[in-house]
Amino acid sequence: MSRKSEKDLVYYMSLRYPIQIVECEEGGYFVRIPDLPGCMTQGETIKEALANIKEAKELWLEEMVESGLPIPEPAGDREHSGRFVVRMPRSLHERLAQESEREGVSLNQYVVSRLSAEHDLLLARDRPSRGRRR
Repeated sequence: MSRKSEKDLVYYMSLRYPIQIVECEEGGYFVRIPDLPGCMTQGETIKEALANIKEAKELWLEEMVESGLPIPEPAGDREHSGRFVVRMPRSLHERLAQESEREGVSLNQYVVSRLSAEHDLLLARDRPSRGRRR
């Protein structure tokens, strides 16, 4: 019997997936499990939101197990080196290098600042509105 087939709904439900809770401007709370893409819900109170995410987690995992799709395990305490290599077209490399020179910073520093700014914009855009439901 393969190790993968031993992992069933009970196994995945027993794992402690980190959750993210965001207070909505319009009231209520949006909750998601970042390690389980699309597993999200909301509630009027934190208690309700936490109960809803438990149900959403079970439904999400149940669907993945029944479909035979891969289920990520909690990210946990993964350590990241802060380094990765990116291949890009020469023209993009040139434009980024020119921009970093204009800003008076290294290419690495410039790219990190741009990635950070873009990431913040994406987070702000994805912030839930009160009308979104599970």
